[in-house]
Amino acid sequence: MAERVVIDPITRIEGHLRIELETDGQQIKQAWSHGTEFRGIETILHGRDPRDAWAFAQRICGVCTTAHALASITAVEHAIEAMPPKQALLIRDIVCSAAGIQDHAMHFYHLHALDWVNVASAASADPAATVEFARSIGSTWKGNTIERMTAVRDTVQGILDSGQLSIFTGGYWNHPDYRLPPEANLMAVAHYLDALEFQRSIIRIVTVFGGKNPHPNFLVGGMACSIDQNTSESINQVQISEIGKWVAETLEFVQTCYIPDAMAIVGVYKDYFDIGASSPNYFAVGMIGAAYAGDPNQAPRHPSAAMSVKAGVIFNDDLSNVQDFDPEKISESIASAWYTYSDGGTSLPPTKGETNPNYTGAKPPYTWLSDKEKYTWSKAPRYDGKPIQVGPIARLLLAYARGHARTVELVNDAAAKLGISLKQLNSTAGRTLARAVECLMEAEMLANEMFPAFIKNLQGGDINVFDQSKWDPSSWPRTTSGYSLVEVARGTLSHWVTIENGAISRYQAIVPSTWNAGGRDEQGVRGPYEESLAGNGRHPLHDPKQPLEPLRTIHSFDPCLACAVHVLDPDGNEIQVVHTS
Repeated sequence: MAERVVIDPITRIEGHLRIELETDGQQIKQAWSHGTEFRGIETILHGRDPRDAWAFAQRICGVCTTAHALASITAVEHAIEAMPPKQALLIRDIVCSAAGIQDHAMHFYHLHALDWVNVASAASADPAATVEFARSIGSTWKGNTIERMTAVRDTVQGILDSGQLSIFTGGYWNHPDYRLPPEANLMAVAHYLDALEFQRSIIRIVTVFGGKNPHPNFLVGGMACSIDQNTSESINQVQISEIGKWVAETLEFVQTCYIPDAMAIVGVYKDYFDIGASSPNYFAVGMIGAAYAGDPNQAPRHPSAAMSVKAGVIFNDDLSNVQDFDPEKISESIASAWYTYSDGGTSLPPTKGETNPNYTGAKPPYTWLSDKEKYTWSKAPRYDGKPIQVGPIARLLLAYARGHARTVELVNDAAAKLGISLKQLNSTAGRTLARAVECLMEAEMLANEMFPAFIKNLQGGDINVFDQSKWDPSSWPRTTSGYSLVEVARGTLSHWVTIENGAISRYQAIVPSTWNAGGRDEQGVRGPYEESLAGNGRHPLHDPKQPLEPLRTIHSFDPCLACAVHVLDPDGNEIQVVHTS
């Protein structure tokens, strides 16, 4: 008899996600993905000045602020035919790259690693043996010293002795499927702490160019920052030199710390290359950082390193048959979502998309949502009627299929060391590995291509970061539409805008986690999260009270359900208002 299991909330993610499962014995047979919050930013944007859209749109998420601002601005620029200067677009490339690398590192160490790393076990490790273990996996990270490992071990022991586990509270530390030896666990905890310092460093790049982080400043037609190497009020030589150091530190951390750690962990949990396979369909419009104003098949306004891989679609894991990407094949189904469409249907393209909430689920507190046809706030995007995986795995497979030299080199090397096939990358461990490989390539592009190109232009006297020719609404068509397709950390992000008489009349955003977290469509076909857990009916779940195995799989997608919403009670009243200074 099937047993019902509920994991709510899914922790160590951004936003509110609930997973409901039916199990038979120790295997998952059915799964449902529930977004349990309503994100209505699109409706807030109606009637507003398109030049301000980015400031609202980046509030869709408390983590992906840079990504949403960039997608919003690019969509508006497409609609009004604005053409930012080359340096402004390079700055956007650099900012997006820094944010993406930070996101990948933060996900691996602070959101996902604790699915594999037993923190409590680190207290019993030998610091000298830990340094030797780090050396054995190829980690040359500067923090791998006996003194550092001793300090971290003692800190972990102190936390355990206190009975207050702080940031490690809630872990299933007695779960029998933690497999790393104590020394590996100690190394991972030390690198967890080092990654906190690292991500603080890299995000300064966003802060310098954007003025602050989160929610950095952007500008339709360019960037809000000015460049003058001789004044303190602008981006000057001192700041540019600092950015150069941060870029170098970024590449060092990813090469010497992140990559060896990721390879070591997926190597120990190699069976997870055969667990968590999801929808075998993928699309991407390039490598991470690719940003298109409109159809990516048209010539880009500023070819960047991230655009060196042509947009494409892969069906049924067939890398030998990459199909051209067609944005007109994108639709959003509400068959399982708490929305209505004015035409009474259940599917619309984003150019005609609507955000009309219509909650028909159980009244909180509820115990089970999946008894009804509609069970989530997440729409179910489809490409040509099919569920699609987006994210690092999609970009990696597309780049490999397109013959991108560095991707082929890194993937083949990792596959040979791990003894896996390309098909096994569609898995829990495969998504984790893909994110690490992509992070390395992005750090290399930042250090070797993007930042040097920006510096070369500066040396040539190019400090222009804003084109005002399309700033005034009188220069716009009375009615116009535009969209963007941007490859950000979690996958393909698109914003779609219609402008009438200088104001926004329609706005839609399809975020990467909507592609992956969406529920069933009109045909009852599961979304990617659901498919990864219940696709073959053999996904393990040994203890429903400690659902570590499904958490590993869901975390491998790096969920980012919409956030930055008011907390309401069932009657719609605010529960708490917090003021900080």
